[in-house]
Amino acid sequence: MLSLKPLMISGAEVLPLIEGGKGISISTGETCGAWARAGAVGTFSAVNADALTPEKHIIPQLFTGTTRSERYKEVILQAIKGGIAQAKIAHETAQGRGRIHMNVLWEMAGTEEILHGIFSRAKELIHGITCGAGMPYKLAEIATQYGIYYYPIVSSARAFRALYKRAYHRFCALLGGVVYEDPWRAGGHNGLSHSEDAAVPEPPYPRVVALREVMRECGLGTIPIIVAGGVWWLSEWTDWIDNPEIGPIAFQFGTRSLLTQESPTADAWYKTLLSLTKGDVKTTAFSPTGFYSSAVNNAFLSELQDRSSRQVSYQETSSDTCTEPIHVGARGSIAYVSAADKAHINAWIAAGYTIPLRTPEHTLMFVTPQKALTIKSDQATCSGCLSACRFSGWCQSEQDSTRPPDPRSFCIQKTLQAVAHGGNPDAELVFAGDNAYRFAEDPYYDNGFVPSTQQLIDRLQTGF
Repeated sequence: MLSLKPLMISGAEVLPLIEGGKGISISTGETCGAWARAGAVGTFSAVNADALTPEKHIIPQLFTGTTRSERYKEVILQAIKGGIAQAKIAHETAQGRGRIHMNVLWEMAGTEEILHGIFSRAKELIHGITCGAGMPYKLAEIATQYGIYYYPIVSSARAFRALYKRAYHRFCALLGGVVYEDPWRAGGHNGLSHSEDAAVPEPPYPRVVALREVMRECGLGTIPIIVAGGVWWLSEWTDWIDNPEIGPIAFQFGTRSLLTQESPTADAWYKTLLSLTKGDVKTTAFSPTGFYSSAVNNAFLSELQDRSSRQVSYQETSSDTCTEPIHVGARGSIAYVSAADKAHINAWIAAGYTIPLRTPEHTLMFVTPQKALTIKSDQATCSGCLSACRFSGWCQSEQDSTRPPDPRSFCIQKTLQAVAHGGNPDAELVFAGDNAYRFAEDPYYDNGFVPSTQQLIDRLQTGF
């Protein structure tokens, strides 16, 4: 067994093991409560969380509003209702043990309103709030208002310094910890900056040491750092434990916690997770959030990559370089492309990709008629689930805007809801961390073994 010392997290001594928050509907009240009941920290996701009937059946998320603004309000109300439902399940399942955390994305729709809505009715059930995917400046103020510990998710010391100087220095009492999420190894949306190369991972140790240095400058030397992204066997992290350079540390498990008896992904994703090999998780920039994200390189991701490859630049009028006219849109307006690109277009059309769609970067992307219908339908039925969506052009702060939509992206709510509720993992977006291939290599999962959360936490404490 490893010598894992309990840490004070969100007001109680617990194992320094934390369930990574995974929305949509993947980190649930049941998984969260199971982690807490095992003496660790559970996390449920309040991103499009499932609300339940009195009989504990999932209520499908349907939107009846005729405008995006109306559907956006429905998204927020459903998120509040679902978050409260999952908090209650987590509380009941935990049986008074461990800690219960809630996870949100700062860039999801109406985050501030959702936090107020959930905390005002369920603050006694929730001990901590983790938040990333953006710069959550107001997280500290909102959490403090309800007496809840907060845990910002950052990928660099620079990001935490900015948060602290602008807002957090006024609310230090309830800063429970800082989550360092490795932008090259974590699953889902990550914090890669424009100055960093998605294909060239940096070692995490110097980045975490830099984060601790900034925290010490701010008088936060005893506040835990929670390492997320790339954590599988703790035996590989023994140099980090009781390390004076790093200070108090806990470990967050996102990808590995996908496969437990309590996890809703166990049945739907079981074969996928156990079939992955190294390199099967890809970091791409297709997400409608505008962030990089890491997901299994399946048919869904391949279609996005292929779709984006069928692009050419165009001009509204003829020029020396763009001399070839083509018809675009239902009204048959004329655009001009180069002779070389016209040859590519002819080949795409011959292969069935006959519909050109305009992108915000003044290119034309060619898709099949069926794909064009799907894209336009998804854009038209946008529910405003993000604060700003590049796929549909929605922006919650500019609800009447006509921002150009980007057909190279996709409706993230649609695909994540589908895969979380039994959809084909090959045909939908499947977020996973860089270590997902280790399910197939780890002898713990031999012969189809799926552990309970208690069994997984017991295993983690052995170092493996």
